[in-house]
Amino acid sequence: VQLQESGPGLVKPSQTLSLTCTVSGGAITTNYYHWSWIRQPPGKGLEWIGHITFSGVTYYSPSLKSRTTISRDNAKNTVTLVMNSLKPEDTGVYYCNGRGYWGQGTQVTVSS
Repeated sequence: VQLQESGPGLVKPSQTLSLTCTVSGGAITTNYYHWSWIRQPPGKGLEWIGHITFSGVTYYSPSLKSRTTISRDNAKNTVTLVMNSLKPEDTGVYYCNGRGYWGQGTQVTVSS
């Protein structure tokens, strides 16, 4: 299984971020697996953002829930993260994770 994150590297404050995780080698609807978005701010540890289950149910970090949406496209085998009202503290490396595998991560910088 391989995961590949993609999206803009630079976003302005208050704008919306959209990242896509393209999964190959296994269907995202495979029973009992879930697909997570995780980020790591510079100099800090990993932070779980949320995940979507094999059946399409979503769970979010309480601190990010109000401005985060995770969805999936079964036909394209992709999982998307949308985060609104971005702030400079949202800067970091964003990872997709599932079935024990990690993407390489994508750098997101929130700056004007």
